Amino acid sequence: MDSLHEFDTSNTDHDGPSIDFSTNTIITNPTTLPNPVPPSSSSSTLSRYENQKRRDWNTFGQYLRNHRPPLSLSRCSGAHVLEFLRYLDQFGKTKVHTQLCPFFGHPNPPAPCPCPLRQAWGSLDALIGRLRAAFEEHGGKPEANPFGARAVRLYLREVRDSQSKARGVSYEKKKRKRPPQPPAALPPPPNTSQ
Repeated sequence: MDSLHEFDTSNTDHDGPSIDFSTNTIITNPTTLPNPVPPSSSSSTLSRYENQKRRDWNTFGQYLRNHRPPLSLSRCSGAHVLEFLRYLDQFGKTKVHTQLCPFFGHPNPPAPCPCPLRQAWGSLDALIGRLRAAFEEHGGKPEANPFGARAVRLYLREVRDSQSKARGVSYEKKKRKRPPQPPAALPPPPNTSQ
């Protein structure tokens, strides 16, 4: 595809929660959406990843349509993606302790605290990965992909590092374990009898 296709609202999948950006609420019942579209028969044959990617793409499209002023996908930049990620923080479920909190750096605090709930870094990272793929599947050029912008990568790194410190959780990549090698045949001991 040579041109970037704008969001198609007729192919919306409502089998997961969506966000009503006018009221900042999460909608879990698809019948409360305007013009609900029944899930297509093809959605049952798609993988869980593909279904989630389509829901994420439609949610981002809804965000752009409700943006003030409304924003077309072709004019979307990394700054708009950052704005979207910060907006999603209000729906987060991960407690991120501030530096002043006595539980800063503790993965399992012993008592409640007033620290904010945020989107977890892993969720944001996966979301950006799905939106980055969806952008290119919808005709976007990889070099123009706002989800792959340097600012987005830096933001995700900053979120990862700050949440790692605040929650006392390491996000280091796990090293792949190599399969155990069979022990090499040892040379026979030197003959000491003479």
